[in-house]
Amino acid sequence: MTRQVEMTGRDAVLVQDAGWTRVMGQRILEALPSAAVPYTQTDPFILVHEGRVSLSDLANLDSKHPHRGFDNLLYVLEGSISTGHSTGPNGSMERARLSEGAILALRTGRGVWHADTMGADELEEGQADAEFRGVVVWVNLARKDKQLEPSAQVLEPNEIPVSQQGDAIVRTLVGEGSRIRLGTPALVLDVELPAGGEVSTSVLLGFQGFVYLLDGEAAVGSNRLRASPSQLVLLGRGEEVKITDASPGTRYLLMAGRPYGEAPVFNGPFVD
Repeated sequence: MTRQVEMTGRDAVLVQDAGWTRVMGQRILEALPSAAVPYTQTDPFILVHEGRVSLSDLANLDSKHPHRGFDNLLYVLEGSISTGHSTGPNGSMERARLSEGAILALRTGRGVWHADTMGADELEEGQADAEFRGVVVWVNLARKDKQLEPSAQVLEPNEIPVSQQGDAIVRTLVGEGSRIRLGTPALVLDVELPAGGEVSTSVLLGFQGFVYLLDGEAAVGSNRLRASPSQLVLLGRGEEVKITDASPGTRYLLMAGRPYGEAPVFNGPFVD
């Protein structure tokens, strides 16, 4: 006789609207950091930004700036964006061209220059009227790893594992099958429900995490709290994240990871 083991579902602890901030002069949605969600509840995730930017707004913009102490993920939802970072030989600049569905994983480590001449390649090709939509995620590094050598890795859309789970198409940006490794075990999924419906995702019991709604709306967690675009849903403890009653076209990011339990020192673009 086969014994079925029922997994414990995670509740939605809190639903929080993203606020607005400015990054390089652009108006950007900021889901994290949030005054309502202390870092201890999202550790190891520090920052989540979502933005829609017209490439013409990047023309003649000095976008180059420094970072250190964390892993930086740039995921392209729509459009295309080119960018540069000082991860080449002897700290030289190397460029990446990110098409829709691509992800750049930048380990800032002991220090790196980032976002050099963003959008320059597209602008040279006459795409000033084009729009880029993307998400930026900062994931902390353990204090023992903050002096690591900076590095960059790009996964093209066809290199990202894709599976069908329930009614959802799931892209594994970080997790089993992905070549991207963060400083702590983690899971970052892009989940789409084209026709709506429901999906359940296994998440390790010791991970902390949340859902960030990109499009559509759905009930999140075992207690079925309703969420809509640009809302972050903090998840409680458990082994499974349930999404139910999703409207057609619902899309969200599920992020979860093993917390460090360290208190980072935030200093603008640096996390020490």
